[in-house]
Amino acid sequence: MQPSSQTRTGLVFGLAAYGMWGLLPLYWHLLESTPAAETLAHRMVWSLPTAVAILVLLRRWGWIRPLLKEPRKIGLLFLAASVISVNWGLFIWAVANDRVIEASLGYFINPLVSIAFGVLLLRERLRRTQWLAVAIGVLAVVVLSVGYGQLPWLSIVLAFSFATYGLLKKRVQLDGVESFSTETAMQFLPALGVLLYLGSRGEATFATDGPAHALLLACTGIATALPLIFFGAAAVRLPLSTIGLLQYMAPAFMFVLGLLVFHEPMPAERWAGFGLVWAALVLLTWDALRHAHRGRAELRARAAAAAATAAAGQASSEATTESITARQ
Repeated sequence: MQPSSQTRTGLVFGLAAYGMWGLLPLYWHLLESTPAAETLAHRMVWSLPTAVAILVLLRRWGWIRPLLKEPRKIGLLFLAASVISVNWGLFIWAVANDRVIEASLGYFINPLVSIAFGVLLLRERLRRTQWLAVAIGVLAVVVLSVGYGQLPWLSIVLAFSFATYGLLKKRVQLDGVESFSTETAMQFLPALGVLLYLGSRGEATFATDGPAHALLLACTGIATALPLIFFGAAAVRLPLSTIGLLQYMAPAFMFVLGLLVFHEPMPAERWAGFGLVWAALVLLTWDALRHAHRGRAELRARAAAAAATAAAGQASSEATTESITARQ
């Protein structure tokens, strides 16, 4: 496949992944009659058969035995499964409680939290523009805290949990389908226990709200897996700078849904806070694109210098050969 074709295919997969993530509130809204804990448990339970079906189709089983010999990696995956469970549960709860806009703020803040993690935990050094973006993000949280009358804890927990999940996945270095399969295998038994407990108390909605509702609950595994698969396909075809731009699609869609579809309130002070967050993200994006362009320019310059050096060496060699031939 040609590079341009690879890029086009990657964009299609990337748009599909982030578009689906951004529109997920519509799906969870259809399940609002089901408590968030039960919806989350169904999402975990049905994700495992979905993961197994994907592994069967791809015929990818060889990674399981080597993974079982790495307890440290299994421990990190268990932490990742726990953290993403918190993230999923809070997001479902936010949709059920008409707080989609606040949830979208969490995913807007997430890149800033990831940068903070890079500095504090990975000893990364920030450029001045990145420091400025982080400072604007902190100011945005202060403004929003005043607007909400309290710390926007939902947004902050969503941002920190997803950033922690990304950090753990970076440490694990396992392919998307494989890590998803491992995490869902770890989530399966606790989630099944929750569903059995709710069923024994007569509190489960799976069998009481009709076949359409039961089908929606059963399809939560597909709704979880599909965007992850599309994201994995996009990640191997697109540069990181493009992926970084696409990631803002999901919270933007959530914000629009909360504002125009779910009609959540958006007073002036919240507009001010969101405006600051968006300004920080624009600054980050501009800095990332500029840095990526500078890096590509340096690579081209090095490649040109190497080619010139090689050409000069070849010309010198040819001149030496001609000189020797002439003397002979």
